Amino acid sequence: MKRPNGTYVGGGRPGIGRPVAVMAAAAVMIAMTTLISLNTGFIRLSPVDVLRTLLGAGTEQQTLILFEFRLPRIVLSILAGAGLALAGSILQSVSRNALADPGILGINAGAGLMVVLVVAYFPGNESIPVYALPLLAFAGAGAAAAVIFALSYIRGKGLSTTQLILSGVGISAGIGAAMLVLTIRLDPNEYQFVSLWLAGTIWGTSWTFVKALLPWLAVLVPLLLIKARTLDVLTTSDETAVGLGASISRERFIVLGAAVALAGACVALGGNIAFIGLVAPHLARRLVGPRHGALLPISALLGGLLLLAADTIGRSILQPEEIPTGIVVAVIGAPYFIYLLVKLRTSS
Repeated sequence: MKRPNGTYVGGGRPGIGRPVAVMAAAAVMIAMTTLISLNTGFIRLSPVDVLRTLLGAGTEQQTLILFEFRLPRIVLSILAGAGLALAGSILQSVSRNALADPGILGINAGAGLMVVLVVAYFPGNESIPVYALPLLAFAGAGAAAAVIFALSYIRGKGLSTTQLILSGVGISAGIGAAMLVLTIRLDPNEYQFVSLWLAGTIWGTSWTFVKALLPWLAVLVPLLLIKARTLDVLTTSDETAVGLGASISRERFIVLGAAVALAGACVALGGNIAFIGLVAPHLARRLVGPRHGALLPISALLGGLLLLAADTIGRSILQPEEIPTGIVVAVIGAPYFIYLLVKLRTSS
């Protein structure tokens, strides 16, 4: 159920059938969007050509286009969307703030600052240590998150939801200013890359980026799924959580650390994408309720679907030009954020 102030607490269990049906529907939609995305690009491939190439019967050009250019970007979009959605779901639950999102809270900005630093101090994109980027981004995102949560904590009252949003916006603005200063020393090619990354372009278009992101998801996603019951407890009041035997500080540190790491890795390798972590968890809650056993996997599937769909739209709507995926997501997410803000204000 939802509290009047927009935060969530554990409610009735929606039953096994509905979550399974929603997950199956989301998986089918991801598969369909993937087929559409494989057929989208400057060089068009018919659905028959796509299927033939996937089965190994395509031409050399078709195989190169599909397996070396489009599939890595599609897989990275799905993985990054899933990771950002999971991170947003955790942040909303633990902070008990319906507006929490890695992009809105400035966590993406902290990760982005590290990416800009790497680009600024390495002479070319080929020399960027791809496998080190998630770790560096985690350091930046973790530092930003630590400052934001420290500024939002009120002794004796816990986290202030209003302070959380204000601190996130302020820290994000400060980091954005620092990134602008850093871009002054970039050459034109590096500046173009940074500007596209800041706009939310999916810039990891090779299997190397997928391989760099997979270990983070392989470790952190199961950890968060295991913590589903603990998260149900953490969404209640601190007194109730302690009464149920939860070690609040330790468990919060673990799940928040995992959420920040997920967001940092996805932003570093996928691009500066906001609002996926806001919209996907809200959609999942409307579909299956607040129980994290169903909420987390469905949020991940919806996040992957949303980011893949946004990337496909961005690549196809103005061909041969490309609209950054982050802009497409913002067109959807920004109005939804305003709607939530108005809704929470009227219900408080």
